[in-house]
Amino acid sequence: MEQRFGIGEVSDLTGIGVDALRFYEREGLMVEPVHRDSAGRRSFSPAEVEWLRMCATFRTTGMPLSDIARYAALVRAGEGNEAERLDLLAGHQRRVEQQLADLAGARDTIAFKVDLYRARLAEGTAAQLWTGQPPDCTPAPAAHDEVA
Repeated sequence: MEQRFGIGEVSDLTGIGVDALRFYEREGLMVEPVHRDSAGRRSFSPAEVEWLRMCATFRTTGMPLSDIARYAALVRAGEGNEAERLDLLAGHQRRVEQQLADLAGARDTIAFKVDLYRARLAEGTAAQLWTGQPPDCTPAPAAHDEVA
């Protein structure tokens, strides 16, 4: 007999909350209908747990629920739509790669600021970094310029 998991166990295994698992079922994000035991409780197979882990990865990376539902529908439909599945996944991959590039840029900016604060604290000039006012960018007058 195949191992089965209750909804609480699946939540623990996938990181998806119990209410979200019920929502996933209602919204058609499952590849197969969720089995219920004799008491009417949801019972998941190891393959369904793996599917849900993949769904969790999709959500963590920002895939809209509508795209997950579309992907699930394509998988349920079976053979003949692999190119469409590839297009959906490749589009998501491009978005994730852009997110990673954006995050790398943000990380570099933050690293610059951390290094700047460390250096200024070591120099004793940290108080000049940010005063809540726009920085004064006007050049200082040359020593020989006369100010009226």
